Amino acid sequence: MAKRKIIRIDQDLCSGCGKCVLACAEGAIEIRDGKAKVVSETFCDGLGACIGECPEGALTIEEREAPEFDEHAVKEHLAKEKPEVVIPVACPSTSLKHMPQPKRDKGGRPTAQLQNWPVQIRLAHPNAPYFKNARLLIAADCTAFAYAAMHPDFIKGRVTLIGCPKLDDIQATVSKLADILSGNDIKDIMLVHMEVPCCSALSNVVKKAMEKAGKVVPVETVVVSTSGEVLEREGARC
Repeated sequence: MAKRKIIRIDQDLCSGCGKCVLACAEGAIEIRDGKAKVVSETFCDGLGACIGECPEGALTIEEREAPEFDEHAVKEHLAKEKPEVVIPVACPSTSLKHMPQPKRDKGGRPTAQLQNWPVQIRLAHPNAPYFKNARLLIAADCTAFAYAAMHPDFIKGRVTLIGCPKLDDIQATVSKLADILSGNDIKDIMLVHMEVPCCSALSNVVKKAMEKAGKVVPVETVVVSTSGEVLEREGARC
């Protein structure tokens, strides 16, 4: 134990957005039960690279008694890969489906515009054929319930992936998206998320995934309000 600088996370202020997780190169912070937590004080170097990323001001540096920073332990921690949950191939949730033609009702009107299955990022197959030269929609899963015209405005003509930056494993999401980007010539990305602070972390997830994959893809970002209105729309119009 030694008196040194170390991160402090105010659990009352933390929204669980996960931006600090992406900013921490040592992997000292994880989202647990919807809040950012220091997984081990030996992983925290006390330099505070994560502080500027917090939109709620929940992170501060304090000086107190704490275990010494252990660089070797950090390297071992980062090298460990979390075991994947094995899901039977026969499970309908993971069976690949490509549906390029929109379904139509009895009157001939188009209904669902969804082209692919599965849509959850964690269940996506990076080598699925529909990712080749695809236009991606990466959406926070709440957006489809808030925005009434999700199918014709955003899903149409795109391969859809959804996730929640607050509830999903952020690092696993970054890795999965990086695998998709590195193994396929993705044309562009439409990123749609809610106006709430935790949801905006999805933009950082996509940025980190591109950095990890070594790919630069045009991204258009759309922010949707909880009342179902488009508040912001910026980036490449493709």
